[in-house]
Amino acid sequence: MQHVTLNNGVRMPILGFGVYQIPADRTEQAVSDALAAGYRLLDTAAAYGNEEAVGHAVRKSGIPRDELFVTTKLWVQDAPAQDNTRRALETSLAKLGLDHVDLYLMHQPFGDVYGQWRAMEAANREGLARAIGVANFYPDRLLDLVLNNEITPHVNQVETHPFFQRTADHALMREHGVQHQAWGGFAEGRNDLFIHPVLSGIGEAHGKSVAQVVLRWLVQRDIVTIPKSVNPDRMAQNIDVFDFRLTDAQMAAVAALDTGTTLFFDHHDPEMVSWLSRRRLEG
Repeated sequence: MQHVTLNNGVRMPILGFGVYQIPADRTEQAVSDALAAGYRLLDTAAAYGNEEAVGHAVRKSGIPRDELFVTTKLWVQDAPAQDNTRRALETSLAKLGLDHVDLYLMHQPFGDVYGQWRAMEAANREGLARAIGVANFYPDRLLDLVLNNEITPHVNQVETHPFFQRTADHALMREHGVQHQAWGGFAEGRNDLFIHPVLSGIGEAHGKSVAQVVLRWLVQRDIVTIPKSVNPDRMAQNIDVFDFRLTDAQMAAVAALDTGTTLFFDHHDPEMVSWLSRRRLEG
């Protein structure tokens, strides 16, 4: 497995396993299968409702804790967010059955962002989170956080796929030492991604699937990615992307697919901001 080194020296696998939208009653088996396939980075969130199942699979695996990289995420918190954030992290740790996470992300750029970040900085200093970061932060919000806080986010997890490549965002993150991580790497199959002629053609040239081409494209951009599947055969295929390399011409062909816009939802849309900001998790 290839790794990236975060700006605080923590090593993170460049390819992991995400559990977004996997029902809680199927998550334990899916994570167990992923660990058996060789995945060591696991990505969950309080909002996904399956942290307990992830924790069960981790404990049953018998894999030493220091060989795993577990990520979870903080949902939007009201003021005083410093107190609320600490309680939310402790709740996640209890559900996971862990004494620390390897990465704790602020899931959305809303609520008492600075109070949340100060509490996350404290958790990082105490060792409850080996690294801390954000998700869904556009360049303006990310730079504001970087310039006005002690700890620069170690990671920013954002929608990134062949149709929304985040080239300028990627450059800004690299400039400030923030690791780019992708969610939605397969665009959930939108724009006919899995049968797209450009991606299919590249796959045929290497004897690889479109999914493998997309993951390889992300890896070659030094972007951490977390594909999801409940099919053990696809899990094994998705992690098998380190034995080939896209040519410069193939990377350019994928780059030409960029539309520069989200395929899911816009964090600048007032209706979306309102919906995310009002939503609260039970407990």
